[in-house]
Amino acid sequence: MDKQCLGLFNSANNNKTETRILAIELDTNESSEPLDQSDNHVGIDVNSIFSVQYANASYFDATEGKNKTLLLASEKPILIWIDYDGTEKLLNVTLAPVPTPKPVSPLLSSSIKPSVPLLSRPINLSEIFNETMFVGFSGSTGTVKSDQYILAWSFKKGGKSENIDLSKVMDPPTRPPPPSAPPPPSPPESEFKGSKTLILVATIPSIAILLMLGGILYLYQRRKYAEVLEQWEQEYIPQRYSFKNLYKATKGFKESQLIGAEGFGKVYKGELLSGTQIAVKRVSHDAEQGMQQYVAEIASMGRLRHKNLVQLLGYCRRKGELLLVYDYMPNGSLDNYLFNKEKVKDLTWSQRLNIIKGVASALLYLHEEWEQVVLHRDIKSSNILLDAELNGRLGDFGLARFHDRGQNLEATRVVGTIGYMAPELTAMGVATTKTDVYAFGSFILEVVCGRRPVDPERPVEQMILMKWVATCGSRDNLMITVDSKLEGNFKAEEVKMLLKLGMLDDYC
Repeated sequence: MDKQCLGLFNSANNNKTETRILAIELDTNESSEPLDQSDNHVGIDVNSIFSVQYANASYFDATEGKNKTLLLASEKPILIWIDYDGTEKLLNVTLAPVPTPKPVSPLLSSSIKPSVPLLSRPINLSEIFNETMFVGFSGSTGTVKSDQYILAWSFKKGGKSENIDLSKVMDPPTRPPPPSAPPPPSPPESEFKGSKTLILVATIPSIAILLMLGGILYLYQRRKYAEVLEQWEQEYIPQRYSFKNLYKATKGFKESQLIGAEGFGKVYKGELLSGTQIAVKRVSHDAEQGMQQYVAEIASMGRLRHKNLVQLLGYCRRKGELLLVYDYMPNGSLDNYLFNKEKVKDLTWSQRLNIIKGVASALLYLHEEWEQVVLHRDIKSSNILLDAELNGRLGDFGLARFHDRGQNLEATRVVGTIGYMAPELTAMGVATTKTDVYAFGSFILEVVCGRRPVDPERPVEQMILMKWVATCGSRDNLMITVDSKLEGNFKAEEVKMLLKLGMLDDYC
């Protein structure tokens, strides 16, 4: 194996996880190893001499719309780009020939970079790198005498490296003419499998370019749990975001980006480099419920798919801190529309009705349509977020519980919000689909009446919304409970139906 080791591997470290090597190999020596593909290929090596992905050397010609072969052993300079996207966790390798003759005026390397990479491989560098790594070059030639030249190189952490001005790159040294002596005996054919051209003109045989992207390690150094994959992550893992990208997206988690503080975390607005708007929920240091609840939220939201649920896009773990990345809901939470007097625009009746229908659809999905029963346990207006079209989406699954259908439920610590909690929940401590329906009934009354379920500032007879609506209904005076901000612009039949449904849910 010696002549294929690239100056990196040996029998002790080859194909070992603890080796911690990422290499891009340019190979012009076809060995007898069964996994050595050809004498003109490019490969991505991870902890092993055997490539996890390879391709015959070529570059994409945009004019002809196809790949064209590139001879690594042609004695002509070759450009190679190695790019790693920390957000997508994608490693790209791109090749191109240097124009000949060499340009005399400035010509930047980026101007001739092909649009299509030769190799593209999903790789999570946090699973490969240690906290401290080296970037460098290595090569081996076996019994073949050859020279390799690094004419110029550029590297940058956390961004695009500086362009190389090809007009300033020196030419490789000229090969001296061979002496007038008898030619040496040919090596055994079995050793080289045949290409004499390889022996005569190989300029870059078996060279491995180790671009460890050391700058990215600064990101992983800051993430205490970057290499920790717990059991729940294996089963439920959504996309993982780097802290650096989230930090940039939220402008350093500035107060100007703060859009809410709910439960035990603050929520910030952000925008990724792709232009995608996100909401980042960051756990507070004084959180009472702790990390385990956030883990439950990841496990729940990462698998649920419904148009009226706030979609969890991914997460980030850093120094014991957990950040959750959601679809950004531009219109914020519903309670802000119902109770914030500074709101410019009130919700119309049709908008309120549509929101109630949307939440009902989401609740049906959680209780009846998904593979397990999902108990939300905290349905309320502040946990209903509004998208650009003011559709209601149920969010904040920090208190959610999953269970199989028909499973006997045990009493747990009582959680929820006063005014939305069913009497049997506080008495028995057992959350069920019925306790979720009770909270949904309180939510219906909240939206129709424009009042919180419990409001100590109201007169005594109106302090508990459900009891006040029931009292007005018994006196055939139900319509006085409707939110005055609607100014009578609603259908009485729909209002009465929802008020009765809300009370029925509260007495279910």
